Amino acid sequence: MAMEQRQWWRGAVIYQIYPRSFLDSDGDGVGDLRGIEARLEHVAALGADAIWISPFFTSPMADFGYDIADYRDVDPLFGTLADFDRLLAKAHALGLKVMIDQVLSHCSERHPWFEESRQSRDNPKADWFVWADPKPDGTPPNNWLSLFGGVAWQWEPRRAQYYLHNFLAAQPDLNFHNPQVRAAQLDNVKFWLDRGVDGLRLDAINFCFHDAQLRDNPPKPAALRTGRGFSPDNPYAYQYHWYNNTQPENLGFLEELRALMDCYPDVGALGEISSEDSLATMAEYCAPGRLHMGYSFELLTEDASPAYIRATVEALEAKLGAGWPCWAISNHDVQRAVTRWGGGVPEAGDDALARQLVALVCCLRGSVCLYQGEELGLPEAEVPFAALQDPYGKAFWPAFKGRDGCRTPMPWDDRAHAGFTSGTPWLPIPEAHRARSVAAQERDPRSVLHATRAFLHWRRGQPALVEGSIRFLDAPPPLLAFVREHAGQRLLLVFNLSPAACRWTPPLAGTAVALPGPAPATWDGAALQLPPRGVACLALD
Repeated sequence: MAMEQRQWWRGAVIYQIYPRSFLDSDGDGVGDLRGIEARLEHVAALGADAIWISPFFTSPMADFGYDIADYRDVDPLFGTLADFDRLLAKAHALGLKVMIDQVLSHCSERHPWFEESRQSRDNPKADWFVWADPKPDGTPPNNWLSLFGGVAWQWEPRRAQYYLHNFLAAQPDLNFHNPQVRAAQLDNVKFWLDRGVDGLRLDAINFCFHDAQLRDNPPKPAALRTGRGFSPDNPYAYQYHWYNNTQPENLGFLEELRALMDCYPDVGALGEISSEDSLATMAEYCAPGRLHMGYSFELLTEDASPAYIRATVEALEAKLGAGWPCWAISNHDVQRAVTRWGGGVPEAGDDALARQLVALVCCLRGSVCLYQGEELGLPEAEVPFAALQDPYGKAFWPAFKGRDGCRTPMPWDDRAHAGFTSGTPWLPIPEAHRARSVAAQERDPRSVLHATRAFLHWRRGQPALVEGSIRFLDAPPPLLAFVREHAGQRLLLVFNLSPAACRWTPPLAGTAVALPGPAPATWDGAALQLPPRGVACLALD
């Protein structure tokens, strides 16, 4: 398949925009759709293929938009449907595809569906949510826990029942065992596809169905409670989550969703998957006739060793078959990668690491999500407790400081509040971020911004990186080495994942390729000399 004929999402670089923090156009301190529209040229100039916009729908903002009260309208905080239509038209004029978040498994407690459902056991929406009777002693029906800490059941006195919430109590779970619920959510998806969006990012898509028998989750041994992004002080880590999500019935719904999407030309769905075996679930969910792409949290952890990265990618490759992966090392839910993989010191940036990480994630097989600010090498912000907004962080402070450190506003220039707003920003902007503003980096040809832009434009012309296969080579730590191959192009990529220089004689020979962006290696025809955080690229003979 020629590169120009491929489906747009296949091998695409997708730039994630967190609308609260991108650009504020009206001075209220919160970013909005007009702010996104005003800065689309920045994204297009990077060389991204698409944007993914986190939720901007009507919401009381208990979880900052992931608690939706109206799936078909824009929250006034972010603008109007007319603003969205203008944003969509401008993005398309710039050659950018537009993906939007869809949060199907749960909604806001203020959604009209839930407001009706909670009133009684016999109203038309009575079975649209997951309701259960208490045990004889009045306690919840089973031992399921919320990701945000504590019991996953909330008492509703009007029904004398509990309702399920896998996230906040303000986010009741919809009952996908009810075909009316599935049809209503598919109709909401259709609303946005009819409006012209090019793709969907499906939040927590493996949470749509629950075990109809409400069986208890089994306990997890203490030695296995780390990983998957949960701190050991979160009781959610104490269980195997076999029954509150990732049920077999979900596969049928994904097929219904895909059938709807197949009615539209060249659209794509990206599923966010967090299960007990996310890679296996990803493979299952991305089988033919289901999702176009999937991504999980496997590279959003603290382990940045070459052995872990190789094992993760190879494990997915072994299971995925015809499915298509999407990789991310940063997003709105986790500590920024430069901090997480660079020693864990907030606000201490490492530009060489930042340049390398962009190249690394963009060289793996699949599509890529880059989170706003990655192109600037932004480190994690240190947000004091008094300024904290994230309910997750407030609940688990200080061992876990929540998600606000990666959600602080984009620094556009050197003015007050970094040009993000003329008012008071909803989260503080650290001085370390102002020093890495877009304007400051535009002036510096050696900046992370220029490196990212150069690399993404170069990548577009490399069929092996956009669509090719991947095969890892044995290499001594701290090196990660793999071959990408497609349409007659074979590239060997070698990453030095350490702050010290190293030398390596690869088992394959080729011609050095000038790789724009990260620190370049030198090749004498026999051995590679890689600088700290350096990257080598050889076109194989």
